[in-house]
Amino acid sequence: MRRYLRRWILAVLAIAVGLPVLLVLAYRVVPPPVTPLMLMREAPIDRRWVPLERIAPALPRAVIAAEDNLFCRHRGVDWQSLSAAVEAYAEGERAGGGSTITMQTAKNLFLWPGRSPLRKAVEFPLTLLIEVLWPKRRILEVYLNIVEWGPGIYGAEAAARRHFGKPAGDLTRNEAAQLAAVLPNPLRWSAGRPGDYVRRRAAVINRRVGQLGPLLDCAPPP
Repeated sequence: MRRYLRRWILAVLAIAVGLPVLLVLAYRVVPPPVTPLMLMREAPIDRRWVPLERIAPALPRAVIAAEDNLFCRHRGVDWQSLSAAVEAYAEGERAGGGSTITMQTAKNLFLWPGRSPLRKAVEFPLTLLIEVLWPKRRILEVYLNIVEWGPGIYGAEAAARRHFGKPAGDLTRNEAAQLAAVLPNPLRWSAGRPGDYVRRRAAVINRRVGQLGPLLDCAPPP
């Protein structure tokens, strides 16, 4: 019985470690077919995968400026921001600002929404794995194709067509900034019908894109 239990535990550990590695390797070249969030939402799914080359460069640059200024420099984790977020959480405050684009890619691709410590604990090794096995532009490509941009709207192509009536490759700088501005809460805010807050946030993102300079060197050039 002890030998059987040991073999069972080893088999479970092998699957738990090996399956994510295989999936991350596969998703380096193959578009992910679906994400947990897509399956959890009740709205019909509108998603149209496009390569990064068919997305206007303004969008990945705006997303970096809005979500993760050091994306091109860090290896998946912004330790300073993460430390501040952990400290805030320990003090009972709302913990935000510690999630990088790579972390969000890992979460959206493999995990469930929420802020639980368990999800964060699983997200961390997946983030490091993605950073080791994927180039930065592949991370951007996958993230921009799976992120939620409204009820049932996933990815840049679906978002551009639903919000602006055009393909993602034709987005303007202002439209890209508005899409980036709503990412923290795409079910509450609309990129296509922005309120005052989204307009102000988009303007800040546009200014920040101009200020980041070489920190955007892993993104497609304008």
